[in-house]
Amino acid sequence: MKILLLNGTIVGSKTKALLNEIERYIHKLNKGYETSILYLEDYQMEFVDGRPGEEYNEEMQQLIREVEQADAYVIATPIFQGSIPGTLKNLFDAISPRAMRHKPVSIVANGGTLQHHLVIENQLKPILNYFRCLVTPNYVYTHTNHFSTQGELIDEDVHNRLQEMTLVFDQYMEMSQKI
Repeated sequence: MKILLLNGTIVGSKTKALLNEIERYIHKLNKGYETSILYLEDYQMEFVDGRPGEEYNEEMQQLIREVEQADAYVIATPIFQGSIPGTLKNLFDAISPRAMRHKPVSIVANGGTLQHHLVIENQLKPILNYFRCLVTPNYVYTHTNHFSTQGELIDEDVHNRLQEMTLVFDQYMEMSQKI
Protein backbone atom coordinates (compact mmCIF):
# COMPACT_ATOMS: atom_id res chain seq x y z
CA MET A 1 0.00 0.00 0.00
CA LYS A 2 1.15 3.50 -0.81
CA ILE A 3 0.86 5.83 2.18
CA LEU A 4 1.04 9.56 1.56
CA LEU A 5 2.24 11.63 4.48
CA LEU A 6 0.88 15.06 3.66
CA ASN A 7 2.27 18.24 5.19
CA GLY A 8 -0.68 20.62 4.92
CA THR A 9 1.31 23.85 5.09
CA ILE A 10 4.10 25.66 3.28
CA VAL A 11 5.76 27.09 6.41
CA GLY A 12 7.19 25.84 9.68
CA SER A 13 8.87 22.66 10.83
CA LYS A 14 6.69 21.09 13.53
CA THR A 15 4.38 19.22 11.16
CA LYS A 16 7.46 17.96 9.30
CA ALA A 17 8.88 16.63 12.58
CA LEU A 18 5.58 14.85 13.30
CA LEU A 19 5.48 13.26 9.85
CA ASN A 20 9.07 12.08 10.15
CA GLU A 21 8.22 10.34 13.43
CA ILE A 22 5.11 8.74 11.96
CA GLU A 23 7.07 7.51 8.95
CA ARG A 24 9.55 5.91 11.34
CA TYR A 25 6.71 4.19 13.26
CA ILE A 26 5.12 2.96 10.01
CA HIS A 27 8.43 1.41 8.92
CA LYS A 28 8.75 -0.29 12.32
CA LEU A 29 5.54 -2.20 11.49
CA ASN A 30 7.60 -4.16 8.92
CA LYS A 31 4.66 -4.59 6.57
CA GLY A 32 6.32 -3.28 3.42
CA TYR A 33 4.21 -0.15 3.21
CA GLU A 34 5.53 2.38 0.72
CA THR A 35 5.64 5.86 2.26
CA SER A 36 6.28 9.26 0.77
CA ILE A 37 6.15 12.66 2.40
CA LEU A 38 4.50 15.35 0.34
CA TYR A 39 5.47 18.94 1.11
CA LEU A 40 3.08 21.48 -0.39
CA GLU A 41 5.92 24.01 -0.41
CA ASP A 42 7.58 21.96 -3.16
CA TYR A 43 4.75 22.70 -5.61
CA GLN A 44 3.67 25.81 -7.45
CA MET A 45 0.07 25.61 -6.31
CA GLU A 46 -2.70 27.52 -8.03
CA PHE A 47 -5.97 28.63 -6.52
CA VAL A 48 -8.67 26.11 -7.29
CA ASP A 49 -11.52 27.91 -9.01
CA GLY A 50 -13.61 25.22 -10.65
CA ARG A 51 -11.56 24.78 -13.82
CA PRO A 52 -11.04 21.24 -15.10
CA GLY A 53 -7.89 19.69 -13.64
CA GLU A 54 -6.02 19.73 -16.93
CA GLU A 55 -6.21 23.54 -17.02
CA TYR A 56 -3.99 23.95 -13.95
CA ASN A 57 -0.22 24.16 -14.22
CA GLU A 58 1.85 20.96 -14.44
CA GLU A 59 2.91 21.04 -10.78
CA MET A 60 -0.67 21.41 -9.58
CA GLN A 61 -1.71 18.50 -11.82
CA GLN A 62 1.17 16.40 -10.44
CA LEU A 63 0.15 17.27 -6.87
CA ILE A 64 -3.44 16.20 -7.54
CA ARG A 65 -2.26 12.92 -9.12
CA GLU A 66 0.01 12.13 -6.16
CA VAL A 67 -2.82 12.64 -3.68
CA GLU A 68 -5.41 10.77 -5.70
CA GLN A 69 -3.12 7.77 -6.35
CA ALA A 70 -2.30 7.13 -2.70
CA ASP A 71 -3.96 4.27 -0.83
CA ALA A 72 -3.88 5.89 2.61
CA TYR A 73 -2.99 9.22 4.20
CA VAL A 74 -1.56 10.81 7.28
CA ILE A 75 -2.39 14.49 7.20
CA ALA A 76 -0.34 16.87 9.33
CA THR A 77 -1.49 20.43 9.70
CA PRO A 78 -0.79 23.44 11.81
CA ILE A 79 -3.74 25.42 13.10
CA PHE A 80 -3.63 29.07 12.02
CA GLN A 81 -6.14 31.64 13.29
CA GLY A 82 -8.40 28.84 14.54
CA SER A 83 -8.50 27.12 11.15
CA ILE A 84 -6.66 24.80 8.80
CA PRO A 85 -4.21 26.51 6.41
CA GLY A 86 -5.60 27.81 3.14
CA THR A 87 -3.08 25.69 1.22
CA LEU A 88 -4.56 22.51 2.67
CA LYS A 89 -8.15 23.60 1.97
CA ASN A 90 -7.14 24.59 -1.56
CA LEU A 91 -5.71 21.12 -2.11
CA PHE A 92 -8.90 19.48 -0.83
CA ASP A 93 -10.87 21.62 -3.28
CA ALA A 94 -8.76 20.20 -6.13
CA ILE A 95 -9.27 16.54 -5.22
CA SER A 96 -12.14 14.47 -6.53
CA PRO A 97 -14.20 13.21 -3.58
CA ARG A 98 -14.24 9.75 -5.15
CA ALA A 99 -10.42 9.63 -5.11
CA MET A 100 -10.23 9.37 -1.32
CA ARG A 101 -13.34 7.24 -0.77
CA HIS A 102 -12.82 4.37 1.68
CA LYS A 103 -9.14 5.22 2.13
CA PRO A 104 -7.68 5.35 5.66
CA VAL A 105 -6.68 8.73 7.07
CA SER A 106 -4.99 9.66 10.31
CA ILE A 107 -4.60 13.24 11.48
CA VAL A 108 -1.89 15.05 13.40
CA ALA A 109 -2.01 18.75 14.12
CA ASN A 110 -0.08 21.41 15.95
CA GLY A 111 -1.36 24.64 17.41
CA GLY A 112 -0.45 27.47 19.68
CA THR A 113 -3.29 26.91 22.17
CA LEU A 114 -4.70 23.79 23.73
CA GLN A 115 -8.20 24.58 22.43
CA HIS A 116 -7.17 24.50 18.78
CA HIS A 117 -7.64 20.72 18.73
CA LEU A 118 -11.29 21.53 18.09
CA VAL A 119 -10.35 22.57 14.55
CA ILE A 120 -9.76 18.89 13.81
CA GLU A 121 -13.26 18.02 15.03
CA ASN A 122 -15.08 20.99 13.51
CA GLN A 123 -13.27 21.50 10.20
CA LEU A 124 -10.93 18.72 9.15
CA LYS A 125 -13.05 15.70 10.07
CA PRO A 126 -16.15 17.04 8.26
CA ILE A 127 -14.10 17.54 5.09
CA LEU A 128 -12.71 14.02 5.31
CA ASN A 129 -16.17 12.64 6.06
CA TYR A 130 -17.43 14.38 2.91
CA PHE A 131 -14.74 12.44 1.03
CA ARG A 132 -15.99 9.28 2.84
CA CYS A 133 -12.51 8.52 4.14
CA LEU A 134 -11.93 5.98 6.88
CA VAL A 135 -10.76 8.45 9.52
CA THR A 136 -9.06 6.89 12.51
CA PRO A 137 -10.65 7.97 15.79
CA ASN A 138 -7.39 8.79 17.57
CA TYR A 139 -5.81 11.87 16.08
CA VAL A 140 -2.81 13.46 17.78
CA TYR A 141 -2.82 17.15 18.63
CA THR A 142 0.40 18.81 19.73
CA HIS A 143 1.23 22.13 21.26
CA THR A 144 4.33 24.27 20.93
CA ASN A 145 5.51 23.05 24.35
CA HIS A 146 5.86 19.51 22.96
CA PHE A 147 8.82 20.63 20.82
CA SER A 148 12.32 21.83 21.56
CA THR A 149 13.41 25.28 20.46
CA GLN A 150 15.02 23.51 17.47
CA GLY A 151 11.65 22.03 16.44
CA GLU A 152 12.33 18.47 17.62
CA LEU A 153 9.50 16.48 19.20
CA ILE A 154 10.51 16.03 22.84
CA ASP A 155 7.32 14.96 24.61
CA GLU A 156 7.20 11.23 25.46
CA ASP A 157 3.41 11.18 25.74
CA VAL A 158 3.13 12.52 22.20
CA HIS A 159 5.56 9.84 20.98
CA ASN A 160 3.37 7.20 22.66
CA ARG A 161 0.19 8.63 21.12
CA LEU A 162 1.81 8.71 17.66
CA GLN A 163 2.79 5.05 18.03
CA GLU A 164 -0.73 4.14 19.10
CA MET A 165 -2.23 6.13 16.23
CA THR A 166 0.07 4.29 13.82
CA LEU A 167 -1.16 0.93 15.12
CA VAL A 168 -4.80 1.96 14.63
CA PHE A 169 -3.93 3.37 11.19
CA ASP A 170 -2.43 -0.02 10.30
CA GLN A 171 -5.69 -1.73 11.28
CA TYR A 172 -7.65 0.72 9.13
CA MET A 173 -5.35 -0.02 6.19
CA GLU A 174 -6.03 -3.74 6.59
CA MET A 175 -9.76 -3.05 6.88
CA SER A 176 -9.75 -0.89 3.73
CA GLN A 177 -8.42 -3.77 1.66
CA LYS A 178 -11.62 -5.69 2.38
CA ILE A 179 -13.90 -2.98 1.06
